Amino acid sequence: MFQLFILIVSLVISVLTAPKPKNAKPAAFSDIDLPQTAEGSAQIWIFGDVWVSDWMVLGAGNWRISAIKTKSGK
Repeated sequence: MFQLFILIVSLVISVLTAPKPKNAKPAAFSDIDLPQTAEGSAQIWIFGDVWVSDWMVLGAGNWRISAIKTKSGK
């Protein structure tokens, strides 16, 4: 019984002393720093696991600009 009391007291103390998170704005596409290729540079097709000395991002797509709304339940 004493251990349960200590558990509840420590839980209450940890909740009360936890730092409050600041309201952060959601990340925008311009906040992400992706290396991009120069137009006309050679593109490498890799199939499988290999080590490459240089990498690049050809495209990053399917970024949603509206909230995803779904109906849950029946």
